[in-house]
Amino acid sequence: MSYLKHLVLALALICCQGVFAHAVVTHNSLKLKPVPANQVSEVELSFNSKVELDLSEVFLVSAGDVMQPITASLGDKPGKVLLSLPALAPGEYAIKLKIFAADGHLSEDLLRFFVNQPK
Repeated sequence: MSYLKHLVLALALICCQGVFAHAVVTHNSLKLKPVPANQVSEVELSFNSKVELDLSEVFLVSAGDVMQPITASLGDKPGKVLLSLPALAPGEYAIKLKIFAADGHLSEDLLRFFVNQPK
């Protein structure tokens, strides 16, 4: 009987962790597909939970810490977000995320990337 109580407690703890989770990036297309120079492009992000884009903020950060809001839209699956990037000159950039999970928790992240010279 003691074993059953421990099993129920363990399952309850596992289930409750998801209720209080923050939206964490689990995948981003920047790792697989570089952003092309001087072309409008799209970045795909996957989160471990649904996100509330109406309450979230997404910025493109360029040299000198200049922040520019960028458009984010929901993808075809829960937790999938598509970001529209303007045409970017070669250089170092970042995407600054302030994302609200569907449960109301705020997560912040910074995704750094490079735009390379075209070959």
